[in-house]
Amino acid sequence: MPLSDDQPHTRTRLPVDEQPSALPTSRQSRPLRTLLTVLVVVTLLVVAISVANRGKPDPGSGGSSADRAAPSAGSGAGPAPSGDQPVGTTVNGIASGYPHSDQGAQSAAANYAVAIGSADMFRADSRHTIVATIADPGSAAALQSRLDQGFGGDTVARYGLDAQGHAPKGLTFVSRTVPVGTKSTAYADQDAKVEVWCTGLTGLAGQSSVQPVTANWFTLTLSLHWTGSDWKLTDFTRKAGPAPMPGDQQAATADEIAGTAEQFGGFRYAR
Repeated sequence: MPLSDDQPHTRTRLPVDEQPSALPTSRQSRPLRTLLTVLVVVTLLVVAISVANRGKPDPGSGGSSADRAAPSAGSGAGPAPSGDQPVGTTVNGIASGYPHSDQGAQSAAANYAVAIGSADMFRADSRHTIVATIADPGSAAALQSRLDQGFGGDTVARYGLDAQGHAPKGLTFVSRTVPVGTKSTAYADQDAKVEVWCTGLTGLAGQSSVQPVTANWFTLTLSLHWTGSDWKLTDFTRKAGPAPMPGDQQAATADEIAGTAEQFGGFRYAR
């Protein structure tokens, strides 16, 4: 007769020596499996780190210029400077001997923009030297006439300079062009056209100045011709901007600007 489920259940206790051994064996095997799992994970991590570091350059070697070029596409950083070496020669203080290449033309344009925007352009003797240095021989006369009109006469008077382009006693005339970037818009074997985005400083620095030094933004477009040994200027145009939003920064005093302009030299540029 089968028992009903309502009947009480009976548990059987075995003697101590007859207890099953399966449970202790299972408990003893768990620490071993855990240790093996940890070892496998650590090994995989070591291998992964080794593979990741294999392609990185040695920090002490500095890497080649190509290794340091530029950010990946889509980074938003814009074109980076190239690895070409800067030119090693100068004529009348202006870099010369540029490579016969697109980047050589850009480097020439940046340096010629600096020369055209310098304080030396306001003095006839130094202006003529600059034009003779950077201009293509076939265009030198036309450029000289144009620049004499642009930087002489009313221009020097507007900035408070005398007829020779010198500042009044106790004041420092500041005129500097700083290239921010270059862009080649046309390039052929003998001719190139390069845009140079610039910021510039112009004015008289000093306590009694009525023309304080101000900053402005503009773009120069320079036409260059390969003469057989170097890139030379044939023509240029200028347009305003693009200008960024001015920062919330307190302007320096007239004496600070004058002292800084006298103590800090400019640069030659290469791209």
